[in-house]
Amino acid sequence: MITVNSDGKIMVRRCLVTLRPFRIFVLGIGFFTLCFLMTSLGGQFSAKRLGDSPFTIRTEVMGALESRGVLRKMSDMLEMMVKRMDVLARLENSTDFRKGEEAHYPVDRFQPAVGLMERIQAIAQNVSDIAIKVDQILRNSLMNGKVVEGRRDQCEAPRDPKYPDCSGKVEWMRARWTSDPCYAFFGVDGTECSFLIYLSEVEWFCPPLPWRNQTAALPSPKPLPKAQAAFRSDLSYLLELIGSGKESLIFMKKRIRHLAMQWILATRRLEQKLKGRRRDQKQILVHIGFLTEESGDVFSPRVLKGGPLGEMVQWADILAALFILGHSLKVTVSLKELQSNLGVPPGRGNCPLTIPLPFDLIYTDYHGLQQMKQHMGLSFKKYRCRVRVIDTFGTEPAYNHEEYATLHGYRTNWGYWNLNPKQFMTMFPHTPDNSFMGFVSEELNETEKQFIKSNKVSNMAVVYGKEASIWKGKEKFLAILNKYMEIHGTVYYETQRPPEVPAFVKNHGLLPQHEFQQLLRKAKLFIGFGFPYEGPAPLEAIANGCVFLQSRFNPPHSSLNHEFFRGKPTSREVSSQHPYVEDFIGKPHVWTVDYNNSEEFEAAIKAIMRTKVDPYLPYEYTCEGMLERIHAYIQHQDFCAGAAASLSAKPGSHAMQSSLSPFTLLPNASHLMWARNASSSPQAWPPMNSMQVWVSEVRRACTETCQEHGLVCEPTFFKFLNKKDVFLQLNIACDSTEYEMNHLYPAVAENVRECYLQKEPLLYSCAGYSTKYRRLCPCRDYRKGQVALCRDCL
Repeated sequence: MITVNSDGKIMVRRCLVTLRPFRIFVLGIGFFTLCFLMTSLGGQFSAKRLGDSPFTIRTEVMGALESRGVLRKMSDMLEMMVKRMDVLARLENSTDFRKGEEAHYPVDRFQPAVGLMERIQAIAQNVSDIAIKVDQILRNSLMNGKVVEGRRDQCEAPRDPKYPDCSGKVEWMRARWTSDPCYAFFGVDGTECSFLIYLSEVEWFCPPLPWRNQTAALPSPKPLPKAQAAFRSDLSYLLELIGSGKESLIFMKKRIRHLAMQWILATRRLEQKLKGRRRDQKQILVHIGFLTEESGDVFSPRVLKGGPLGEMVQWADILAALFILGHSLKVTVSLKELQSNLGVPPGRGNCPLTIPLPFDLIYTDYHGLQQMKQHMGLSFKKYRCRVRVIDTFGTEPAYNHEEYATLHGYRTNWGYWNLNPKQFMTMFPHTPDNSFMGFVSEELNETEKQFIKSNKVSNMAVVYGKEASIWKGKEKFLAILNKYMEIHGTVYYETQRPPEVPAFVKNHGLLPQHEFQQLLRKAKLFIGFGFPYEGPAPLEAIANGCVFLQSRFNPPHSSLNHEFFRGKPTSREVSSQHPYVEDFIGKPHVWTVDYNNSEEFEAAIKAIMRTKVDPYLPYEYTCEGMLERIHAYIQHQDFCAGAAASLSAKPGSHAMQSSLSPFTLLPNASHLMWARNASSSPQAWPPMNSMQVWVSEVRRACTETCQEHGLVCEPTFFKFLNKKDVFLQLNIACDSTEYEMNHLYPAVAENVRECYLQKEPLLYSCAGYSTKYRRLCPCRDYRKGQVALCRDCL
């Protein structure tokens, strides 16, 4: 038995009373130890030199001996604490102490002390072990520090003419390497060496460092044979790919199901037409940017309220066509899915992709294009040739070329991407500078056509416009129309009739697509009041046997005089609500009149009531027409190869001018034809034998010039006529010839006999005219009902 004096009892009492503060003290010691270890180990990376920038960090180890000494002192302190607590534990176990103090201290006051010794001993042992490990690390660091010291000269930005941007990029990394977490993800830690390693191995601005382990260059493996695309007829997997959760996606899936049988029949016809032709299967990402939460997704909430559905109609048809043609698809409608599919590193998008892009093609819109650029970093420039931008109204070259747009006032919120203009794909063939993507209207069989013709109500009209605002201010037209016809509307409303819709109009509210189709099959007239522009509904109405009546715009609407077009990347002048149906369909299916002339408006209504028309749908808006067009684009359009070729032979180079002209001027003709006996026709799509070269009049664009001769302008051919010899063959005398950046060139200013050739291939444009120039215009033939393709383009 141990005898305990009063001083010992007092000391134990104080220890137990202050047990909780003591635990805090022990935790504090542990926290201090952790901080010290982090500082000691991190010090080798963070000790700064005088005069260095805040982002320049030393690589050698400082204070190794001092660090080990401090760790030993901490270990000794903890061992001393253990010995003292051992004495207290023995006091705690004495019988006299227990008997003497039981009345004053409850038993549970002693429970926290149980196991305290074991904890302190464990901490001490851990610190001792850590001290040994740190000692080993510091020894290794000192040895490695000598090697690093020898490499310091090799971690200075090299002056290599092959890498002119290296030093500037290193400076940028010094100041900004913490601006994006992706740099740390790739091992950048603030040291000069880490900058150079990153800039030479992840990016490509600096040469490889000679002291880095360079793996021997292995021969590139032979590319695997490409899989062949096979037509599909079962659309169930496509519906799974599209997903759900948004009203817009539900709408698109309903449309695909509704047209499924028409897609299948069209697939069989196209398969027979292609006769087993080899088709490579493409890996395709479809990213619908305007449906992402990051872009606001303003369409989904409006699907059930009469909002514009044209974009979703087009996207649904694009998805169906790509899938049916047999290509491998990924569909994303969120930024997170986009990042995952692209394989972008974490961060804000400043670092490039480190693995090849897994997709041959990416279909997106302007919102998705911006998101891709933001998160792909430098890789966007490398892979942007694979992008196809679904662009409702089109993007002209003058707005697409960033430098030119900025200098000449063409810059808008939607342009300046420096893409090949053919990468923009439109809803209608607005301008041949872009590719015409289109959509599908429901096609009727002969039985359905005959049923419609026999059940038409000659005095029934349906107004084009689901939003009440479209009806505002149209009372005058509606009153005239009401004299001859029963007027029907499909305007959305929630609790009461919209005040903009007159009482004599029979408003059905917003109708599902199949019910709207039934309404059109009965109606004689489908009438538009100027808005919305260029939607799918007029084509659907004409396909169901309606006559479409629309207003003529005088002057034409454009970005210069109309708010709707302001900011859009096009100078196109819109002469009516729907220029496509006016130009490519026309009477008797389409009537375009001046609504400001009441007499002309009323006369048109009377004439329409007497006119009989059959349902009509242009081939290019059938399922087969769209499949045929997209098939041709996928198999023949290659903007990556075209970009490389344009860099190797810039306009004005000797290679471009030295070859003999392959054109011939026919007798008594004012245009050039591609010579049939040309010795070496270049591999081009469309093929060269479809080309003619015409000279426009002043104030005439190439688009209009080609149309006047029953042709369409083909911007792909500009590079073949951008030569001095072509002016001579056209009997145009040039006192001088200059290369400049101008979207109207090549052209001639006849009054002063000055000729101009195009300096920048991205500015080749069918659009645009001048009061000064006559333009050289490349035209081609086209297939009836398929303006996007020449006669031999399939």
